[in-house]
Amino acid sequence: MLAGRVLSNMTDSAAVDIERAKALSEQAVAASPRSQLAHIAKGQVLRAQRRYTEATTEYETVLALDRNWVFAYFALGQCKLFTGSIEETIPLVEKAIRLSPHDSQLGVWSYQIGLAHLLQSHTEEAIMWLEKARNHTPAHSIIRADLAAAYGFAGETERAGAELAEARRLSPVDRYSSIARSRTIGNYAVLTPQIRALFEATYLVGLRKAGMPEE
Repeated sequence: MLAGRVLSNMTDSAAVDIERAKALSEQAVAASPRSQLAHIAKGQVLRAQRRYTEATTEYETVLALDRNWVFAYFALGQCKLFTGSIEETIPLVEKAIRLSPHDSQLGVWSYQIGLAHLLQSHTEEAIMWLEKARNHTPAHSIIRADLAAAYGFAGETERAGAELAEARRLSPVDRYSSIARSRTIGNYAVLTPQIRALFEATYLVGLRKAGMPEE
């Protein structure tokens, strides 16, 4: 729960919450090494710390213990994207959607698939999935920004600008005021060189076309 609050940007005490969650999750794994819940908790802590390679191991452990643990597919897919195995992301998240097609997290899952398509320059697929994500979860600033980038990359600058304006309005940390600001917040600093290059060539190009200034 504590790590989830950090991942969802729902806390003003992220560092304290993560340290507490880390201690609790390590205790849980030590006490019950075959507990799916304990490994999910540890994975959430590591993902909140952006330690995606280590988090991957925890989510894979969960799925080895229970192939139907839906959330683990999404979380593992995100870790695969950020650590450079982007080709594994979409099948994992699609599996989550097949297992739970009416899940409350469907917007976030659809966004993850859309981002993976965008980074691979699959523009039509990216827009389709990101529109699904926006329609399901319209108040999510990251979804709106990613859709702005996809529209911009496709040359639909008017629609891109409208989505970027919404992303700015919804973002609690002024994340989308400039390209430079976007690079300093979120996962950019911990991306592998390969994935960072894909962000530069697609996502940031799209945001520039949407009207985002450099500084």
